[in-house]
Order: sequence, then C-alpha cells, then structure tokens
Amino acid sequence: MTMTSTAIAIPSRGWNIAIWGGQIALAALYLMGAWFHFLPAEQAAAMGAVWMTEVPIALPRFIGVMEVLGVIGLILPAATRIMPYLTVWATKGLLAIQALAIPFHAIRGEFEPLPFNMIYVALAVFVLWGRTRKAPIAPRA
Repeated sequence: MTMTSTAIAIPSRGWNIAIWGGQIALAALYLMGAWFHFLPAEQAAAMGAVWMTEVPIALPRFIGVMEVLGVIGLILPAATRIMPYLTVWATKGLLAIQALAIPFHAIRGEFEPLPFNMIYVALAVFVLWGRTRKAPIAPRA
C-alpha cells in the first residue's frame, strides 16, 4: 500500500532569515561591483582594475547593467512574492557572471580578486540551494 502526502513542508523561520541574509549580502556585493563597472576606466585602473582600460568600455558597462538587473531579480520577486521563481533565475545569472569572471581573471594572471569571486559563488550557491530546496518562496495566492 502506497501513501501519498499532499502536505507541504513549511520552511523554518531561521532558514528563511538566513537565506534572506544571503540574498541581501549577495545583492550588496553585486551593487558594489556594479558601481565599480560604471567608474571611468582610468579611475578603475587606478584602483586595480587595469583590465577595464584594455577592453571596450561597453564590456564593463554591460557587466554592470547585468549585475544591477541581477540584484533586482534577486530581491524584488522574492520580496513581493510576484513570480518568485525569478529570484532563482537571477541567482543563476549572477553565478554565470562568476563563471565568466573567474577564468577571465585567471587567464590574465589576476589572482587577487579570485578569493572575492569565490565569496560571490558561495553566497549565490547558498541562495540558490535555499530558494530551490530549503525555503522556497511561494507566489502570492
């Protein structure tokens, strides 16, 4: 005899708070990164991002725009509970940015930013796991 359950597990409040903390921390980090990508290339180079003077300026601007859109998608759908699955997609998009940034910097021999990139990855993986498995956000009824 097989029994099926229609009960939906309600995530603990602690997990939900922890995942929101991860979302907010990730959003703050990406907003700082986006700000950096909108600086004049020479100013960014003086702060250590020499690569911005060696690529078309459209590339860092594009990255900055994608980071801002990712932050919006990371917070807004979850906070409003309107299409909260977009938070998961935004998190995947932010992971994709890191999947491109890490080899880009490594190939160029720029190993200093890699530990920071790994923080972005760890937070994004935590949020992705949390919002898909541990404490998904239900859409508005």
